[in-house]
Amino acid sequence: MIETSVNPILGNQPLIEYLIDAGQRTVLFWDAIRQRGNQYLEQMAKTVPHVLQFDYESILDGRTLPKPVNYGIIRIRPPRGAVIDDLKRPFVVIDPRAGHGPGIGGFKAESEIGEAMRAGHPCYFIGFAPLPEPGQTIEAVIEAWAVFLQRVSDLHSEAEGKPVVIGNCQAGWALMMLAAKYPELCGPIITAGSPLSYWAGVRGVNPMRYTGGLLGGSWLTALVSDLGNGKFDGAWLVQNFENLNPANTFWSKQYNLYANIDTEAPRYLGFERWWGGHVVLSGDEMQYIVDNLFVGNKLSSSEMVTADGVRLDLRKIRSPVVCLCSKGDNITPPQQALGWILDLYRSDEDVLASGQTIVYVVHETIGHLGIFVSAGVAKKEHQEFASNIDLIDCLPPGLYEAVIQRKTPDAAHIELATGDYISRFERRSLEDIRALGGNTLDEERCFAAVARLSEVNHGLYRTTAQPFVRSLATEQSAEWLRRMHPLRLGYELFSDRNPAVQPLASVAQMVRKSRLPVAADNIFLQWEKIFSDWMTWSLDAFRDWRDFLTERMFFGIYGQPWLQALLGLRAEDAPPRQRPGLDSDHLAFVERRIEELRANMDKGGPHEAAIRAMIYIRMPENAADERAFEMLRRIRAEQGSEKSLAEFKQEVREQYYMLRLDENRAVELIPELLRGHEDDAARLLEHIRRVVTAGGPLHEEGQRRLAQVEGLFAAHHPIERPGPHLQALPREVHPDDNQ
Repeated sequence: MIETSVNPILGNQPLIEYLIDAGQRTVLFWDAIRQRGNQYLEQMAKTVPHVLQFDYESILDGRTLPKPVNYGIIRIRPPRGAVIDDLKRPFVVIDPRAGHGPGIGGFKAESEIGEAMRAGHPCYFIGFAPLPEPGQTIEAVIEAWAVFLQRVSDLHSEAEGKPVVIGNCQAGWALMMLAAKYPELCGPIITAGSPLSYWAGVRGVNPMRYTGGLLGGSWLTALVSDLGNGKFDGAWLVQNFENLNPANTFWSKQYNLYANIDTEAPRYLGFERWWGGHVVLSGDEMQYIVDNLFVGNKLSSSEMVTADGVRLDLRKIRSPVVCLCSKGDNITPPQQALGWILDLYRSDEDVLASGQTIVYVVHETIGHLGIFVSAGVAKKEHQEFASNIDLIDCLPPGLYEAVIQRKTPDAAHIELATGDYISRFERRSLEDIRALGGNTLDEERCFAAVARLSEVNHGLYRTTAQPFVRSLATEQSAEWLRRMHPLRLGYELFSDRNPAVQPLASVAQMVRKSRLPVAADNIFLQWEKIFSDWMTWSLDAFRDWRDFLTERMFFGIYGQPWLQALLGLRAEDAPPRQRPGLDSDHLAFVERRIEELRANMDKGGPHEAAIRAMIYIRMPENAADERAFEMLRRIRAEQGSEKSLAEFKQEVREQYYMLRLDENRAVELIPELLRGHEDDAARLLEHIRRVVTAGGPLHEEGQRRLAQVEGLFAAHHPIERPGPHLQALPREVHPDDNQ
């Protein structure tokens, strides 16, 4: 029990100390809010406001393209001490245009850009201006990105591999659309917190997906755009994010600043510089997004067709796709980030037949912004992806989970792993994605009813009210509405533009000189924290109650059979939307490739024998380890190589497919591949041993397979002598591409 002392002159000493501290914190808190407002006005006055920490040089301005867009690409200048290898593939980071300004992918050293440069990669950044170009569309944006990526490839024509492209949040789905239309432009693709299957989720957990239904579809988007004279204010998107967590919006964020005002202000202002940097989208862009993605959910079922007639089928993507998501993300839960895989593929064999490599990581706790803002995620996930991107690029087709574990002293060959972690890419199946949860057939039908009703309501709005609303809107009225938005107004009112706020600066300066923080064990301070906890709990309880009612209302309305029938949905067990059909040309191509692979099993030399042997030995473990990759790098450094990463990647895929088609025959033919190269067999086998054991001792089945391979290599009685071997190992090779 804490005792309080009473001073005969001052009275209750702990109370006086607390009141002095609380008063000082109040002044400093409001001064920080004043600085936030001034910062907001400074950002809005810039032509292209951003929060990038790094210096840069402009490469291309999208406003100069035949179809102008407000995007541009810049090259990041390496900070002092960074060593960039121009032969390494470049990284291109695309920030989300979801209401905020650009730069969050590189607003501090521990970021996506920072980690990529730390790994020695050249870095580029695609950002945007606050206002869209007249007539700008999503398809025009994608075409501009294609031009940007081609320019990066041209600038790094000698690099070992195509550019790695990172799409954060909404930039992720646009990047996937780009890669589906132009699969030849991208190297590995990383989507961070990017929704691709918008209906997906779990009851009681993901309430944001119900918003479109309760608002009656996309007609409200059209109304807001019309009132904005053809522009959609991104502040409305930010407000939607704010509404998801009222405890943080209305209390926790502010209280954390107030409670830790002596140290928290710089971090708070740094984040608010981005969070309050509201930008504008064109009405056409926003309508396209809501109709086709948020409500229509057409991307993950290949229903979207571009204006020039190209169907956007994500199965056309040939680059590895890395999906980073989190169970703590209430904006893009894992089901929305990964559900597209279940929408497109019926079985694991379908993934293999499409030749697609998909890697995913599910974080347990990090929130949406933390996926591409958190220093912890940057130092772990993004650092590991940057340092192992060539390994990912060479993984054979299939579904993998990236398992990133901290190094331990007893781990094998830890010197082969960069950083503080060891990465393994373990094979998974579609059942692992289904285990995350998802919709039932009846729930899918409810979302399909929303999409149908949205089309009806939007059509009615366009026919009846839209002409009248557009006749009233002017650029001046639209600007006035944007300035009067509650979020924007909150920044402007608490800035030096308001004369009543200006005196705070001098008062705060005096308070800092006489600052008297209260002791941590002060009972009144502890009561304050208890009150804060109660406020947070109360607002969380309100949120849970609101979300519960929202979910009940959604399914109560759209689960009605009569409404579904009225909207043209069948009541039987047929799915409300069809899976994308199988491409007959692709199926014929697969059949031809199977015949070619069977016919070529005995073709090749010692290099093909080594790759086939390594894959065969490690196949039972179903995992690729970065330590094996590094071992191959070192072997290459010792021996030299003439083959490129792309060539090696193709060879790994062919040998893997051969083993999948007919494992026994593929293994029995290894001696045939060694014929005429008996002198190299012993040293070749030694390197195989080094690679397959780099990640630790083999399991029992792996040891049996290694012994079998040793017998096949020993059958030639090779002669030990120095000389070139593994001549075909590429400059950048995959270790354990033996999945």
